[in-house]
Amino acid sequence: MTGRRYVISRNIHYLCTLKMARKSDILLAYIREGKAMTTTDKLSLIGLLSVPSILAQMTSVLMYYIDAMMVGRLGTGPSASIGLMESSTWLFASMTGAASMGFSVQAAHFVGANDFRKARDVFRHGLICTFILSVLIAVAGLAIAGRLPYWLRAGADIAPDASVYFAIFMWVIPFYQLANLCGAMLKSSGDMRVPSATSILMCTLDVLFNYIFIYQCHLGVRGAAYGTAAAIIVAAVLQAYFAIFRNPILALRQDRGPFVWVPAYLRQALKIASPIALQSFLMSGAQIISTRIVAPLGNACIAAHSFAITAESLCYMPGHGIGDAATTLVGQCTGARRRDLCRNFAVMTVMTGMVVMALMGALMYVFAPEMIGFLTPVEEIRQLGVQSLRIEAFAEPFFAAAIVTYSVCVGAGDTLRPTLINLGSMWCVRLTLAAFLARDYGLAGVWTAMAIELTFRGTLFLVRLFRGKWMKMEKAD
Repeated sequence: MTGRRYVISRNIHYLCTLKMARKSDILLAYIREGKAMTTTDKLSLIGLLSVPSILAQMTSVLMYYIDAMMVGRLGTGPSASIGLMESSTWLFASMTGAASMGFSVQAAHFVGANDFRKARDVFRHGLICTFILSVLIAVAGLAIAGRLPYWLRAGADIAPDASVYFAIFMWVIPFYQLANLCGAMLKSSGDMRVPSATSILMCTLDVLFNYIFIYQCHLGVRGAAYGTAAAIIVAAVLQAYFAIFRNPILALRQDRGPFVWVPAYLRQALKIASPIALQSFLMSGAQIISTRIVAPLGNACIAAHSFAITAESLCYMPGHGIGDAATTLVGQCTGARRRDLCRNFAVMTVMTGMVVMALMGALMYVFAPEMIGFLTPVEEIRQLGVQSLRIEAFAEPFFAAAIVTYSVCVGAGDTLRPTLINLGSMWCVRLTLAAFLARDYGLAGVWTAMAIELTFRGTLFLVRLFRGKWMKMEKAD
């Protein structure tokens, strides 16, 4: 025990004396050291971790927002072509996120247990495994790119552009995976600043590249895809540099000796990531089915549906940012085996998320005309989009409950039951209601089904949160 205390003391001293150390590093060190934390400390740490992550989440959505806005100026057809493929790109991109979580959650547990060497070993395994996976994902996406728009019931007028947009995105999936993994690893170590700054830079570059490719080179939808791809590549390289070479916990140069393959890390990654991947696949698949429900309503409805989803994303991204903080905090508390602190952070992050997203929902209701109007000058699309956003605004607090509680469960390594909640709610409630209501109420019916389902799902997650069965205090191996 004396030796362990010495190691903990040495690691805490090292973190606190680093030139780049900040208050969040010191407070995170309290978790690993076993120190008591006041309510002010906990709230401060939630805020310090959440704000950079919220900025990162919102800027990533802004990238889609900017694509939609710039292409929206070209007319209904180009807007519909990108909107048609949005759910499909999310499907493939979400698979990279699931793979990243399989390794980053393990890293968070090891960091919480003050075993930084094992955290780096997990990182090495993640770099190898996710690269192989991303190549396979890219190949699969490219193989179906030509046929996918027609499977989604697109018209011949928008299918070629939609196919090109999707194919270009697939070419950069390995870079997207690299950025995703390195960002998740940095967050697991408590560094939310670098992923946030990189996301802001990516958004800025996306604006610049889109302007060049869409308007200067006159490439239209293809130009939007090129701009996004170039921004992703730059962001991936930067995040990899900071994670692999600069982070004081993760930098791989700190270790000496040959790389040793540890099958247990891959098995644990599969255990954590498999439910997440299944959820990502089926949830995104449900979004694709939703797109098929909307597609027969016409190009204006397709475009309005896509624009409303993009605009709403700006409102629920704070929930994902707070969720990132929850995953880091619960993951490190789990590694440190601090059950009471784990529960406290879980409840506090969920309540914070609900309050923030309730406020965002109110703002979305009031400013819905401006949010949609910024994306398109077409009046029919604007009216449909505004109607959709105002229906959805009432469900935002419960959406926050679902997002943040799910993130809490992931941080604890509990992924199977939360996945079943998400999938059951989406497939049994949302899609069933959407298919039924769309016949009589059109796009408004689809969004009403969405609001009802999110309220139902959020309620189920709150029940799971307060029952506490998600907490797992297993020893990090």
